[in-house]
Amino acid sequence: MHNRPNLSIQRMILAPMEGVLDGIVRGLLTELNQIDYCVTEFVRVTQQRLPKKVFYRLCPELYQQGKTASGSPVRVQLLGQHPALMAENAALAAELGSYGIDINAGCPAKTVVGNQGGACLLKTPELIYQITRQVRQAVPQNLPVSVKIRLGWADKSHCFEIADAVAQGGATEIAIHGRTKEDGYRADKIDWQTIGLIKQKLTIPVIANGEIFSPEDAQTCIVQSHCQDLMLARGVLQIPNLANVIRLHEAPLAWSKTAQLLLSYAQTEFDPELLLNKPFYHSARIKQWLTYLKGYYPQATELLQQVRTTKTQQQMVERLLQYCEPG
Repeated sequence: MHNRPNLSIQRMILAPMEGVLDGIVRGLLTELNQIDYCVTEFVRVTQQRLPKKVFYRLCPELYQQGKTASGSPVRVQLLGQHPALMAENAALAAELGSYGIDINAGCPAKTVVGNQGGACLLKTPELIYQITRQVRQAVPQNLPVSVKIRLGWADKSHCFEIADAVAQGGATEIAIHGRTKEDGYRADKIDWQTIGLIKQKLTIPVIANGEIFSPEDAQTCIVQSHCQDLMLARGVLQIPNLANVIRLHEAPLAWSKTAQLLLSYAQTEFDPELLLNKPFYHSARIKQWLTYLKGYYPQATELLQQVRTTKTQQQMVERLLQYCEPG
């Protein structure tokens, strides 16, 4: 395509990022970027079919046909280890309007793996197969089912078996983060080449994920992984228009506009139930976003200092207004 010189990218996908990428941030980022679809923060499946309100809370886009305001489809991600319960909740999410279902088999967070979810599934490819198969059977065939994995738990020795379990289970596509659970997010551990080796053995689309912070990273990832679909996570929080920087050679978003993004987020009214147990929701998440922005914008360090003591939404709005519109 004429607007994608140098890079043979087919799709750009917004990754799920627990504790950061909620519906509001997805809305802001898809307004700035050409994003083919987004994946929600995980919906934790434990003992029963969840009430509908849980899905609406984590995927407010369900109120608008499963899309962000700018039209990017949103896929609900489920996290759990019981195939039948995962399938039951997948069917409900699909019924509510989710653009397919994503299965979390990669989250390395301690609380998640401590409850036998996320990356813990990498230890038992058979369980990944069973979950994928039952979710696939429960979801209408016209809707995609994807699975997000890492290259393994402690090492990569089972990476082909894990990926094969996903494919044999009937998944539409697989997103692979190019590190093991033990690697965490260490930059020196990123391994796009192994993603490429896995891709050679699969017939379903493979999405490459991990350590893409610039057009140069994207180019190297494509060359090494042989993937034309990329999933952006921390990189797009560091440069909010990164997908278009990569895809369309846009300049990175000016700092003044980035600060305005934070203000827009702070001023957003949330579902009161979401805030019931999280009165400092806005301030905590904006501070979290600023820690990512520091990686590219030096000004983010100063702004983080200025908002560090804020707790309530009102305090955060006032502080950001002072910063964005002094005087």
